[in-house]
Amino acid sequence: MPDIKLGPTAHVDTFARDNLPAFDLWPEILLDRPEFQYPDYLNAAVELTDRNVERGFGDNIALIGNGRRRTYKELTDWSNRLAHALVENYGVRPGHRVLIRSGNNPALVAAWLAATKAGAVVVNTMPMLRAGELTKIVDKAEVSLALCDSRITDELIACAKTSKFLKQVVPFDGTQNHDAELDRIALDKPVKFDAVKTGRDDVALLGFTSGTTGEPKATMHFHRDLLMIADGYAREVLHVTPDDVFVGSPPLAFTFGLGGLAIFPLRFGAAATLLENATPPNMIQIIETYKATICFTAPTAYRAMMAAMDKGADLSSLRIAVSAGETLPAPVFEQWTAKTGKPILDGIGSTEMLHIFITNRVGDARAGATGKPVAGYVARVVDDAMNEVPRGEIGRLAVRGPTGCRYLADKRQTNYVRDGWNITGDTFKQDADGYFHFVARADDMIISAGYNIAGPEVEAALLSHADVAECAVIGHRDAERGEIVAAYVVLKPNVEADDLCRKKLQDHVKAVIAPYKYPRALHFVAALPKTQTGKIQRFKLREQT
Repeated sequence: MPDIKLGPTAHVDTFARDNLPAFDLWPEILLDRPEFQYPDYLNAAVELTDRNVERGFGDNIALIGNGRRRTYKELTDWSNRLAHALVENYGVRPGHRVLIRSGNNPALVAAWLAATKAGAVVVNTMPMLRAGELTKIVDKAEVSLALCDSRITDELIACAKTSKFLKQVVPFDGTQNHDAELDRIALDKPVKFDAVKTGRDDVALLGFTSGTTGEPKATMHFHRDLLMIADGYAREVLHVTPDDVFVGSPPLAFTFGLGGLAIFPLRFGAAATLLENATPPNMIQIIETYKATICFTAPTAYRAMMAAMDKGADLSSLRIAVSAGETLPAPVFEQWTAKTGKPILDGIGSTEMLHIFITNRVGDARAGATGKPVAGYVARVVDDAMNEVPRGEIGRLAVRGPTGCRYLADKRQTNYVRDGWNITGDTFKQDADGYFHFVARADDMIISAGYNIAGPEVEAALLSHADVAECAVIGHRDAERGEIVAAYVVLKPNVEADDLCRKKLQDHVKAVIAPYKYPRALHFVAALPKTQTGKIQRFKLREQT
């Protein structure tokens, strides 16, 4: 059993700590490195804002987005006013869960920092989620208060109408106008806020991730974890300085995006540019305008950027390109390096581990390799009995380090953690020089353009349409997106299998669940391959592709 002693807590609502996994189900947490030593009491949001003002970075640009630049002093004052409003007007107490729903904009960052300063446990969610998906998250985390960009409140209000837990949906202005309920209340609040002195081991963030069944899992991350990913990966691999300007596409609702586009820049007094619609052309415009130096996006986008360079796009300010969300194909690595002369770093992380834990490095990057563990992490490739396999052989990736999987009240904890190791669900091999190479996902998760999509959830959405008798969903390899969702559909009698029907079913899925999960390939079939007991044989469908 791991020797775990949690530090003091400031939470008066003890839901989060009460629902941590039993200590004997935790992975081994490695905290021996000097950079991972933190005081007993630590509020991550204070360290990312007020502390930067104290360090003399108050006039540095912190956030760029929606046509405005905001300094660290402005962001600190803004988040402090919002924190006053949350505590004084909405009754937020340490340990309460606060859900935030917004695209990537400065107002989301300010709301997240404010809730964290107030001692809340934040649940960031994507704008694309529908009421049914939000309900699962609200119920799991027992969320009573939600903050939402005023432009996209409909689904959250629909969720609240039938929710046992969600009592208040408070709109904030996601544009630059500060013209919504939360903003108006915060306007007259003081710019100084005595932030809750949370414990370093108090839960600060619940990162939701889809299970293969579509039932979400909540990963639990402490205040120290939020800082450790910056003090580890960002410091060691990216060498962030106050002169850096970050740009990227991952949603801040994903821990990959929250790290790369908020925590990393704010930890070092750097600037983050935030795009609600982070298409490659929009990212290129940001890079050219603000001379961005570090980019976080998927290989798909880097391919588009290289095509734009051929037409005159100037990406010369970038010093590092970080690729994650899907494995970086060797040809893209080689083309980017040849065209820009700058490194593109593949890496792998997970919501459970919070951020990247194996990566290539500047001056030590190999095409087709994911790289070596980030300082503080240990990784190995193991067989089903947890024995390390010989170099060059394929097995399951096992990792441990300063962060690790802690699911909120979830039996699936034992699937992810074995013998003190985090088993990520990826198959890997390690070469003779110690570099790790991604092989495949080990489950039915489809990873498309960096999004995790559970096949069974898409099947359920299709089956809710009156014309569908049966269906099976798998991932198809795709040059642009890594994988796409592919559906095999058996229609009910007398339904015409034509393009009109195909589009109708695709639109139905977009309306029922987040639109990015819809099947881009939809095949009509007379029957699905099954076992004698009636179980669908998805592997046979994969063999056909």
